[in-house]
Amino acid sequence: MEWKKDILENIKKAKDSSFRALNYTTFQKNRFLEILSTNISQNRRKILSANNKDVKNAIKNKYSSAFIDRLTLTEDRISKILKGIDIVKGLPDPVGEKISEIIRPNGLKIEKIRVPIGVIGIIYESRPDVTIEASILCLKSGNCVILRGGKESKHSNKILVSLIKKSLAEAGLSEDMVYLVSSGGRRAVKYLLSLNQYIDLIIPRGGESLIRTVVKESTIPVIKHYKGVCHTYVDKDADLHMALNICYNAKVQRPATCNAMETLLVHKNIAPVFLPEIAKMFRQANVEMRGCEKTFEILPDIQKATEDDWSEEYLDLIISIKIVDSLEEAISHINRYGTMHSEAIITNNSEAVTKFFKEVDAAVLFHNASTRFTDGGEFGMGAEIGISTDKIHARGPMGLVELTTYKYLVYGNGQIRQ
Repeated sequence: MEWKKDILENIKKAKDSSFRALNYTTFQKNRFLEILSTNISQNRRKILSANNKDVKNAIKNKYSSAFIDRLTLTEDRISKILKGIDIVKGLPDPVGEKISEIIRPNGLKIEKIRVPIGVIGIIYESRPDVTIEASILCLKSGNCVILRGGKESKHSNKILVSLIKKSLAEAGLSEDMVYLVSSGGRRAVKYLLSLNQYIDLIIPRGGESLIRTVVKESTIPVIKHYKGVCHTYVDKDADLHMALNICYNAKVQRPATCNAMETLLVHKNIAPVFLPEIAKMFRQANVEMRGCEKTFEILPDIQKATEDDWSEEYLDLIISIKIVDSLEEAISHINRYGTMHSEAIITNNSEAVTKFFKEVDAAVLFHNASTRFTDGGEFGMGAEIGISTDKIHARGPMGLVELTTYKYLVYGNGQIRQ
C-alpha cells in the first residue's frame, strides 16, 4: 500500500536523524526555537484561517462543545504557545547531564548521564497546540517526533508542521526530525504501533477509547496520558470562602480539560453551610450537579448521582457531589474512583494535609489550590508532552527531563574481572 510505504520511509528518516541529533548543541536547538517563534508569529493569520476550517467542520459534524474548545486556536492561545516556546528555550538542556558518578574500588569510574529516548510517537486527537508543544519538547531534548493528530485538526496540523520543518531547516537541523502522519486513516495508527524497530516510545493523548486501543495494539512501550477524574475534598477545617473560590475555578474555568474537577467531596460537618453556597455559584455558571443521597437532602433540586458518575470524566459543566463522614472516607473514595491524575484537599489542618498527601495515590496532590494547575506550563516546563498517569518512567506533567533516559559511561585503565 502506498500510504504504508510513505509512512515507513519517513519514519526511517526520523530514526536516522535521531542519531545525528545526538551531536546537535544546545545553541543549535535554541536557535531553532527562536526561528520557530518568529515563523509562528509571522503566520498567525494563516494558522487561524486553517484552524477555522477545522472548527467549522467540527461544528458541521456536531462535535461536542468540549471537543470544539480543545480544537480551537485563538490569538490568546497562539500567544501562550509563543510564551511556551520562549520558556522551553530558556530551560536547561537535559541531554548530557551527569546524574551520578562513582569510582569503584577497582578504579573503574562509572558515570550516569541523560540521553534522548530517540524517536517518540505522539498519537492525539483534537488539540492542535499539542503539535507545537510535543515538537518543541521532543526536539529540545534531542528526540525526533512522529505526530499522528486527528483528522478533525488536519488543516491546523498541516500548517504548524510545515512551520516546524521550515524552522528546522533554517536552523541547520534535519527536517526529518519531525513527521506528520496524514494518510492511512485508522489503519495508520495500527501500523505505527507495529514499528518497534524504529519508534522507541508512544505517548497517546485523547479519549479513553483511544488510549485503550493504543495500549492494546502497541508493540512499543506506551506512557499513558489517561483520563482525569479529579477530586477536590473540602475538609471540616477548611476556610469556606477559599474553598468556594477553588472549587468554582477547578470546575468552571475550563471544564473540557483533564485537570478540571469532576467530583466534589465535602465533609458532613460543613456540608449544610458550604453546599448551598457552592450550588448557587454553580447554577449561575450553568453547571449540572449530581449528588449522593445526603447531598440530595440539602440540594433537593439537583439530580441524583449513579454509581457510574463517580468514575466519569465529564469534560463538561457537570459535577458529581458526595458528602463524606471523614477524611478517611474521602481518601478511600479517591483511591477507588480516581485515575491517579490530580487530587486536592482544602483545609487548615496540617495533620489532615499530611495524611492526605501520604495516602492518596495520584501523580499530583494539591493543598488549598485548584487542580487546574496540573500543567507543564504552570509547573515551569514551558509546555508538556502530556500528563502521565503511569507510575513507571514518568508521572504527572512531562517536560524535557521526562523525555530523556540514561546510559552508563564506564572508564577504565585495563581492569579485567576476576
